[in-house]
Amino acid sequence: MYTLNCKGRMLTIDEPVVMGIINITPDSFYSGSRQQTIDSVLFQAEKMLEEGATILDIGGQSTRPGSEQISAADEISRIKAPISALHQRFPEAFISIDTYYASVAMEAVNAGASIINDISAGTLDADMLPTVAALKVPYVLMHMQGTPQSMQVHPQYTNITKDLLAFFIQQRDRLKEYGIQEVIMDPGFGFGKTIEHNFQLLQALEVFEILQAPLLVGISRKATIWRTLQTSPEAALNGTTVLNTVALFKGAAILRVHDVKEAVESVKLMQALKMAKV
Repeated sequence: MYTLNCKGRMLTIDEPVVMGIINITPDSFYSGSRQQTIDSVLFQAEKMLEEGATILDIGGQSTRPGSEQISAADEISRIKAPISALHQRFPEAFISIDTYYASVAMEAVNAGASIINDISAGTLDADMLPTVAALKVPYVLMHMQGTPQSMQVHPQYTNITKDLLAFFIQQRDRLKEYGIQEVIMDPGFGFGKTIEHNFQLLQALEVFEILQAPLLVGISRKATIWRTLQTSPEAALNGTTVLNTVALFKGAAILRVHDVKEAVESVKLMQALKMAKV
C-alpha cells in the first residue's frame, strides 16, 4: 500500500488505480485522446471518472516520437483554464499535469493539479526539481533516453532492466537531495526504447518492486502493441488490455490509459483472482 499527499488530500493506493489521459493537443499520437475545448475536456473527464478513474492526467504538448516542441507559454495557454475548470467541477478527482516545464507545472498546480508527471526526470528544465520541491506534490519520475525528437533514433542499453534500475536508484537519491520524498516510478515504455526493449522491460517489471514506490505503466495504444499486431493505435485497445493485465500481474500500481473502463475491469478481475482461495 502506498499513500501520497496531494496538496493535503491523501491518495491511498491499496490496490491498483487508473489514470485517464486527456490531451489538450492537436497532434497526440492517438486521435481519440485529443480534446480541444473546455467543454470536451469536462465531458471526457466526467466519463472517465464515472468509469472508475482515480487520476486525470492532463497534457498540453505531444511527446510522441518526433513531435514538435512548443513553448512553456503555449502549453500554459492550453492547460491552465481546463485544469481550473476540472478542479471546480470535479474537486474529488486527483489531477496530474504531464509536462517537463517548471513554469507549466507551477501554473497547473496553482490551478488545481496535485501531481506532476515529468517525462524528462527533470533533465529538460533545470527549474523543475526545485519547483516540485517547493510545491510539495508527488512527482512521477519517468525514464527516457534522449528527447521526444531524438529518442527513437537507435536507442541502446547494456541490459535495459539493470540500466533502468540503476537510473531510478540514482535519480531517487537526487530527488531526496531536493527534499522530494513522494515519487512514482515510470519505466517510460516507448520513450527511447525499441519494441524488443519494451517487451523485455515488461517481462522483468517485478524487479522494480525493490524501489518500494508506486510503479506507473503507460503502454496504452503504443507502437509496441499496434506494430506487433500490424494494426493501428485506433485498433489497439484489445492489445492494450492484454499488456495492462500483464503489468498488473507484475506489480503495476497505476495504469495510465486512454480507455478507463477496460483498465478498471482488468484491475477488478485481477483483484478477484488474488482473493480467490485455492
